[in-house]
Amino acid sequence: MLTTSPVSLVSHTLARSSQFVALAAVMALVACGAKEGAPAGANAGPPPAAVGVVTVNQQVVALQTELPGRVSPIRVAQVRARVNGVVLQRLFKEGSQVKAGQVLFQIDPAPYRAAHDSAQASLVKAQANLLQSNAQVVRYKPLVEANAVSQQEFTSVVTAQKQAEADVAAATAALQSARINLDYASVTAPISGRIGQALVTEGALVSQTEATQLALIQQTDTVYVNFTQSTTDVLNLRKAIAAKQVRSAADGSVAVRVVLEDGSELPRKGKLLFTDLTVDPTSGQVTLRAEVPNGDGLLLPGQYVRVRLSQAELPSGILLPQQAVTRTGQGDTVLVVGPDSKPVPRSVKVGAAQNNQWLILEGLQAGEQVIVDGFQKMMVPGAPVKPVPWDAKVMSPATAPVSATASAAASAASK
Repeated sequence: MLTTSPVSLVSHTLARSSQFVALAAVMALVACGAKEGAPAGANAGPPPAAVGVVTVNQQVVALQTELPGRVSPIRVAQVRARVNGVVLQRLFKEGSQVKAGQVLFQIDPAPYRAAHDSAQASLVKAQANLLQSNAQVVRYKPLVEANAVSQQEFTSVVTAQKQAEADVAAATAALQSARINLDYASVTAPISGRIGQALVTEGALVSQTEATQLALIQQTDTVYVNFTQSTTDVLNLRKAIAAKQVRSAADGSVAVRVVLEDGSELPRKGKLLFTDLTVDPTSGQVTLRAEVPNGDGLLLPGQYVRVRLSQAELPSGILLPQQAVTRTGQGDTVLVVGPDSKPVPRSVKVGAAQNNQWLILEGLQAGEQVIVDGFQKMMVPGAPVKPVPWDAKVMSPATAPVSATASAAASAASK
């Protein structure tokens, strides 16, 4: 068994201590060298967040008012019975387009044809009597001049002639009345338009006295939209038209837009026709009417729609997407990208809404960039941002740059 002397043990311990001290010194120098030689920006913060912005520009903005309205046909005709009788036949297709003068129903014409023939025979008889009376007058005239007959006899002949003429006139009128009734047995369309469902069927007895309604025709290739507006707004509209602040057509009419129930806007413009000069005393509203082309039949009579009416035009208005504006009880604000690329809150004055946009009346200047999208990316208040043009029709423009930055950061971290 080997033994170690105390002197050897002390020497060995001192040697190990010297190694540990030297190793600690080397590690400290390495750490200092690594710190001093680290590349600049290794401890810098994250890159600026990409946000979607719109550049403020001034444009001509029409101040619009959206009002509820109801569609009504430009012409309406109720097809009614004008003679008594039984309906023999319906000669149209329900819901189809009919033309003025087209036969719609056939009422039994037999009694009216008989009356017509009787009136025609009476006329022939009256004409024969008139012919005989005329011949007597011609024959008696030279005789009375020669005093061959008395004046009284000649007067009777002339009187008979006049009565025969009256009988002919009466028979002619009776024949015309019988012909009218016979024509009324064939019920025709008074106007062109779309006809609804038949209100009577074959075999139904209709009455001239009750004026039985048979069908309804509505002309809808052009329709009216009736709506109401307050007297104050109507007065402002008239002033705007007089000051030529509203664009009008050559005939002086003002264009209107119709919004359907699904929120879509009718591609065809209508025009404001007239203003009812009477104010409803119960509501203080004035009735307005617009005429709108309806060739495709999208607007139906009785349908509720919304009417967008231009009240005036701002020559230098500013429109911003509604999501860019923060509205609170203390006021309306937006975030503007400052010269140092830092978002700066700005108080603005908001006007009316225009197609999912706010009309900005005060607080912004042309050329400024307003943040619309990417608010959730701005984690550090006051930190610089990277403005990217915003387009509502595509995916948020801030998505791609932020994803690329995150991917680059993840790649660097993995290395």
